[in-house]
Amino acid sequence: MKLDIEWNPAVRDALAAQTEALMARAGEAAQRAEQVSVPLCVHVYLTDDEEIRLLNRDHRGIDRATDVLSFPEVSYAPGKTAGRAEKRLLREYDPQEGACFIGDIVISLPHARAQAAEYGHSAERELMYLLVHGLFHLFGYDHMTDDEKRSMRTMEEQALNSIGMGRITDEELVELAREAMLRAYAPYSHFRVGACLLTKEGRVYQGCNIENASYGATNCAERTALFKAVYEGERAFTRIAIYAEKDLAWPCGICRQALFEFSPDMTVIVACGDRRASARLSDLLPNGFGPSNGTSEYLGKEN
Repeated sequence: MKLDIEWNPAVRDALAAQTEALMARAGEAAQRAEQVSVPLCVHVYLTDDEEIRLLNRDHRGIDRATDVLSFPEVSYAPGKTAGRAEKRLLREYDPQEGACFIGDIVISLPHARAQAAEYGHSAERELMYLLVHGLFHLFGYDHMTDDEKRSMRTMEEQALNSIGMGRITDEELVELAREAMLRAYAPYSHFRVGACLLTKEGRVYQGCNIENASYGATNCAERTALFKAVYEGERAFTRIAIYAEKDLAWPCGICRQALFEFSPDMTVIVACGDRRASARLSDLLPNGFGPSNGTSEYLGKEN
């Protein structure tokens, strides 16, 4: 999907390029979730509350600011959405864009930031939700009835989950850990383990155990996921799910220590088949050694 992103200068900031890259990922994820194979193009305008208020007033007769507006270019047959209407989409093909133009989305960044603070997640996550919500409107979804709302929400979460920004339930986290387990390299123990780590911002990072002939060079699934996340700049985590194929597998001592460094109060979920158990990390490593217990007061400092 090609997103033609335009900024109101009043809301553009130093992170604009990073924001646009993440929006591009969200757009591609939404198109994959809808299973549209033809190239699509959408114009996205990021603005402030006052401008979106005027658009609401002029186009909807509502004189107030809202978070997102969608202006579809395509009318779908009753009961159909973009994934089942590719012939209709091709009628909107724009040779200059090399894609089918399906409409415009307008998002108020101040509104997105305010809602993020209200809901307790990042402004980045809220912006991606509003973009994906707008895209599914352009795909032909609506939320006027409970059934429509459920259907649209399912598609939104599928797209957001695929880029690690969804609202993940414990069972969804366990399933992602199970999927990670299938990639394990365990020719010596034959004990495959997968992990899925959830950040405070709602992103997920998967990992599996990777064994080595020297044994000592083996890396556990939990640390594989953790190191991936830390490399990407993450420092705060809320939950980790660990799935093993033969039995419940609590983190080893080294993994408990590695996780404790960042989030001592995170929840640890272990699973095997239908069996589940959970505990707080600080209970698994009481009086743990780490920044939360004052190590930063003296580590790296001269006497």
